[in-house]
Amino acid sequence: MKQDIGKQTWLVVGGSRNGIGTAIAAAAAAEGHQVMITGLEAEPLAMPAGDTQYHQLDICKPAEITALAAELPAPSVVVNCAAISRRDMEHERDIFSQVIHTNLIGNFDIIKAFEPALIASSGVIINIASMYSAFGSPKIPAYGASKAAIQQLTRSLAIAYAEHGVRVNAIAPGFIVTEQSARGRADPEHYQSVLKRTPFGRWGEPEDIAGVALFLASPAAGFITGQTIIVDGGYSIT
Repeated sequence: MKQDIGKQTWLVVGGSRNGIGTAIAAAAAAEGHQVMITGLEAEPLAMPAGDTQYHQLDICKPAEITALAAELPAPSVVVNCAAISRRDMEHERDIFSQVIHTNLIGNFDIIKAFEPALIASSGVIINIASMYSAFGSPKIPAYGASKAAIQQLTRSLAIAYAEHGVRVNAIAPGFIVTEQSARGRADPEHYQSVLKRTPFGRWGEPEDIAGVALFLASPAAGFITGQTIIVDGGYSIT
C-alpha cells in the first residue's frame, strides 16, 4: 500500500550496487518520489525504474560532495548508505582509516553539504547503522567502530537539528544478503550460525530495510527522531 505523503526528493548515497541503498532507492521511486542515487562506480549495476537519476560520487572527496550539492535539486530526504568493510583486513592501520573515513566522515560530510536544503524543507536524514553498532566483531573492528559512531552521530544531530524540524534517525540492519556480506556468507559455519540464532530462520534481504526507510521518511514517523531501528529478524534478542 502506498503512503499518501506527497512527492519527495530523495538522495540515496551509496546505491550503485545491488544492496540496501538500491532497494531503498527502488522503493522510494515506486512510491512516486524523485530519487537521486550516488555510487563510486561510473554506472550503477542496476537502476530503479521511475523518476531516478544517477551521479558518480566518491564520498571520501569533499570537493566532489560540494560540487554535487551545488548541482542537484534540493533533497528533502537524505539516506546515507555508503559504507565499506574489509573482513580480516581492518587491523591494518591504513585500511582501518579508510573504513572510518568512508563510513563515518564521508557520511557526515554528506549531511553538512545538504544541511541548508534539509533545514529549508524540514527534511529527514536516515543513516544506516548496523547490528555491529552494538556487537563487537574481531574481523571487522573498523566497520563496527564506524557504525557505533553513526548511531551516536544520529542521536547528536537529532538534537542539533530539532529546532529546524529536521528528523534524524538510523536503521541498524542485521545479517543481510548483499555484496558486502558475501565473504561472511561464504563461510558455511558463519552462515549457518546466523540462521540458527535468527528467530525468523533466514538472512535478511535488502528489501526488508526499504520499508523502514519509507516509514521514517513519512509523516507517520513525524515525532520520531534520534532513534535507531533494528531490523535483524530477531537476531539481537536471542
